[in-house]
Amino acid sequence: MSTQSAVGDLSAPGAWLEDAGHQAYLVADARRQLDFFAGSLRAGPGFYTLDAAGRPLPDDKQELHTTTRLVHSYALAHICGYAGADRMIDHGIAYLSRHHRDQIHGGYLWALSGDTVADDRKLAYGHVFVLLAAASAKLAGHPAADALLSDVAEVLDQRFWEAEPKRFADEWNRDWTPFSTYRGMNANMHGVEALLTAYEATGETVFLDRAGHILDFFVGEVAPAEGWRLPEHYTERWQIDRSYAGDPMFRPAGTTPGHSFELGRLMLQHWDLAGQRDMGAPTRARTLIERALADAWLPDGGFAYTLDFDGKVAMGNRFWWPVTEAIGAVATLVKLDARDADEHWYRRLWGFAQAHFIDETCGGWYPEIDGNGQVTRSIFTGKPDIYHALQACLLPLGALPLGHVAGLKKLPAPLLS
Repeated sequence: MSTQSAVGDLSAPGAWLEDAGHQAYLVADARRQLDFFAGSLRAGPGFYTLDAAGRPLPDDKQELHTTTRLVHSYALAHICGYAGADRMIDHGIAYLSRHHRDQIHGGYLWALSGDTVADDRKLAYGHVFVLLAAASAKLAGHPAADALLSDVAEVLDQRFWEAEPKRFADEWNRDWTPFSTYRGMNANMHGVEALLTAYEATGETVFLDRAGHILDFFVGEVAPAEGWRLPEHYTERWQIDRSYAGDPMFRPAGTTPGHSFELGRLMLQHWDLAGQRDMGAPTRARTLIERALADAWLPDGGFAYTLDFDGKVAMGNRFWWPVTEAIGAVATLVKLDARDADEHWYRRLWGFAQAHFIDETCGGWYPEIDGNGQVTRSIFTGKPDIYHALQACLLPLGALPLGHVAGLKKLPAPLLS
């Protein structure tokens, strides 16, 4: 049986990150994704959500994280030389500034349907993605990025950042009255991502420092005490809330190993941007990533979506995004301190992705497979997101240092030109 496929040769010596054939596959898949999701652009406000073939779905509800992730993704594409990315960035920033932004109370509304407010909550999860979009757009040279970045940074500072625990609170009503006392890891983890990108864009150390405080808590305190697994949900005083079970996609009970991949990679990014002074950071990041790989990989491949607090499978749904995030995390380990197991995982992950998730005909990745490895739709409709899968292609191609956008900007030639 041949070990050769389009994604790479499983029997080849050396590292796939250095293999010209594998690099060409990553570039080709990134282009397919960007071509597919360019169909999200619409004449009116907001973006279309697309079905599996790239046709607009009838529901025009636009959640804040979808708008911002498209802006971020096409900002990365612009940096990498992808033609036409500026149209997506222009459209997304205009929608954020004129529609998602609350002209009465400030901040950014969670969901819209065209010009109509569909969900007026103010969520940290959404606001940190506004910061990510603005920072990435600034790095891509967009003229409206500075105003957006300044506005959302002020909102995060005044409304969400809690000075004593040095983490983000989660949610408010539209008028900034209390909505709940919930505190969570997910918004803070994506907060680290956004803060590091804002630091890359501005050089302002407040962003780097705040990212460090969040990492110190989750990776420095919580993870070692919890067997290197990360509980998702917390009380107002930042005690683990082991009984919490919310939205099955965004706030499932227990632990979410895909977030360990993300946070481990982000810890290495912070360590690099901060001057590599904390010599224990790479070991902590590796331990967090390796724990999730060992716990969550299922016998037939793919990752369980959630685990209980002892590492046993809770929700066995196999979504695309934990695979993409594991690819980014393992690629970062390979770049930093390559081991045989890292290369094995990297090849295994891409092989599984190509066999089950990647649509090489239409472009984009299918969001979920069933127990037989076939595409299914238990939660998602169509192809809801480019953000995770695009970064799975671009992060391995980025050069050192480990800074997300810095690594792409330091390449000798644009990847996607």
